[in-house]
Amino acid sequence: MKYTKQAIAITLLVLAVSADAARVVVRRGPRTTRVRVTVHPRFPLHRTFPNVVVRPAPVVRVAPRVYLSAIAFSAVVVASLPPANTRSWMGEETLYRDDEWTDFTMNVDRRGTSMLLEIDRGAAQVSFAEIVFENGDAQVVDFNDRINATGAYSLLDFKDGRKVDHVRVIAKATTKESVIRLHLIS
Repeated sequence: MKYTKQAIAITLLVLAVSADAARVVVRRGPRTTRVRVTVHPRFPLHRTFPNVVVRPAPVVRVAPRVYLSAIAFSAVVVASLPPANTRSWMGEETLYRDDEWTDFTMNVDRRGTSMLLEIDRGAAQVSFAEIVFENGDAQVVDFNDRINATGAYSLLDFKDGRKVDHVRVIAKATTKESVIRLHLIS
């Protein structure tokens, strides 16, 4: 009888631990809080922005000094990415639907003539991209919170061969996860 009570107690303990284990949530990183998107008073878009999860930003060397007039994203699809030898830089960020809106910055620090945006592994909804050049000029491309399908798109042409310091993007995955890549073309 004594062994039966112990066996029952052990069984109940195992079941209780198993029930707790079923509630474990795996997190991809440290718990983050959601904050309102912050922009400079001279920022060219004037609408209410969503609350976002802010991904740790790299050290940026240049703060936006002058905001150029915003450009509306035209969703021009690029048939294929240019050859690798013409791409001087590439950065990527994986977005997860559970995170909702995400604010991330990519450190570019390279010279180029145009920038492409590639969406992979599922659609993404983008609010805006802010491209900051080495002289402090900032060009905002307004996506107006539209959902964009998987593919490569022309983001911005700057034929004068400008040096891009960094790019800030506000976006969210509309599928389980999406990958956003930026390509600087030289």
